[in-house]
Amino acid sequence: MTMEIVLARVDSRLLHGQIATVWAKSVKPNRILIASDTVAKDTLRKMLITQAAPPGVRANVITVDRMIRIYHDSRFDVFKTLLLTETVEDMARLVGGGIDLTKVGVDVGSLAFSSDMKMITDSVAIGQVQADAMRYLHNTAGLEVYAQKVPADRKQNLIDLLPKNGF
Repeated sequence: MTMEIVLARVDSRLLHGQIATVWAKSVKPNRILIASDTVAKDTLRKMLITQAAPPGVRANVITVDRMIRIYHDSRFDVFKTLLLTETVEDMARLVGGGIDLTKVGVDVGSLAFSSDMKMITDSVAIGQVQADAMRYLHNTAGLEVYAQKVPADRKQNLIDLLPKNGF
């Protein structure tokens, strides 16, 4: 047996109110794991993120490589994990490292806009690197890649939006 992933979400905001309240109530995790090499090195950001966890659910910030290791470690099989990454590329690294997301797919909640990016939904901005990572998740790993702000919203297939936006 391996760790159960109840939601795999890419969100540049990571753990915030919407996830701590709406999503956590919906998927009922007993652990929130944030896999980010950048945040794992940032003591202040790490502290702020872990404090945002909902009551009764612990949150940990770990590196991408550590997430891959603990996923395959039977001591963590009791985790019902809400998995968060800051980037699509980090989620692709996790999947490439053997994390199975076939039951949940990848929810892209919010990706902040920066130069050389296009808005493909009202909350998701991507460039070529992100589009390539999404295609890897869908085409190579066989995962559903979608945008869904909250559980009550309809899922938007992001792969269908790539060619419509020049990717």
